[in-house]
Amino acid sequence: MEEIKMKKKFAAILTAGLAAAALAGCQSNSAESTTAAQSQSAESSSETAGESSQAASEEASEEAPQDLSGSITLYTSQPEEDIQAMIDGFNEKWPDIQVDVFRSGTEEVVSKVLAEKEAGSVLADVLLVADDVTFETLKEQDLLMAYESPELEGIPETYIDKDHMYTGTKVITTGIVYNTELTDTIPTSFADLTNEAYKDDLIMPSPLYSGAAAYNLGVLTRTEGLGWDYYQALKDNGITVGQGNGSVQNAVVAGEKACGLLADYMAIRSKNDGAPVEFVYPAEGSPAVTEPIGIVNGTDSEDLAKAFVDFVLSEDGQALTAEIGYTPVKSGVAVPEGFKSIDEITPLSWDTEELYQNREADKEQFSQMFQ
Repeated sequence: MEEIKMKKKFAAILTAGLAAAALAGCQSNSAESTTAAQSQSAESSSETAGESSQAASEEASEEAPQDLSGSITLYTSQPEEDIQAMIDGFNEKWPDIQVDVFRSGTEEVVSKVLAEKEAGSVLADVLLVADDVTFETLKEQDLLMAYESPELEGIPETYIDKDHMYTGTKVITTGIVYNTELTDTIPTSFADLTNEAYKDDLIMPSPLYSGAAAYNLGVLTRTEGLGWDYYQALKDNGITVGQGNGSVQNAVVAGEKACGLLADYMAIRSKNDGAPVEFVYPAEGSPAVTEPIGIVNGTDSEDLAKAFVDFVLSEDGQALTAEIGYTPVKSGVAVPEGFKSIDEITPLSWDTEELYQNREADKEQFSQMFQ
């Protein structure tokens, strides 16, 4: 009985199929074209939607932050409190990246890096020290990795290495700090410091210790109207040679010296802390270092190092730079109170290659002059 029912059902289906085929054969060619066009359009729409979805997925993937974790080692000459503030800001974005720090004067940092290279193992992943001339030394030693950060917009080309081995992170000018309780004669220029009014009451950082002071030495001795005669006149006026910028800051703030050559941020911070000091941007102009940042060639933590560099150069990193108390290197970021912006500073500079080639000779001449 079941077999008979199945046969009847099969026959019905076969009959319906033959009828449908006959009906399809009676349709016009235009109906066939319409069906084909509709099918092709559906396929095309499906492909387009798939491509759009894939593109959106790829774009979202590119925009989404990469999951990074691990540790890097940073060698820097930046004050401990300042670099820690930058690291804290970085860790708000990248909480799983630990940044270990070695901090000292630029000359000692460079000596450490070169000694480690000689020993066959540089422990640093990122370097952040005084000036581009120092980085040219490192560049010549093949210690730097080329990296063009996506955060360079707004940073003047003059602060970006043409080979993308390093980029300036801030603008630190050197000018004159004076104690308002010790002098009634307010200096307005570098040349003023050779006046009798400041006899035996001056101090400056040593270019044998401070990378910024070494840069200033190279620039000022090549500036018309100053030169080596200027340094001789400072010596004749009884200037004391300290160690780093900190020694100058401490002496003037404490009233041990009336005037000194000092980095802008150190003088302005002292004033903001209540010290009786003022800072002067010299009439001749201001030598400025940019405390560049670069990645060590051969680092095992390349992605983490790039993330740190990108943050420092980003708008958020530059806003933090200003908050810490420096002139940001990226235009459009507000400067702290008491500072000039990069557009307002009259820069004193010289050819980087010449300064680099003559740095050791300049330091030797300085040493002979002030021994």
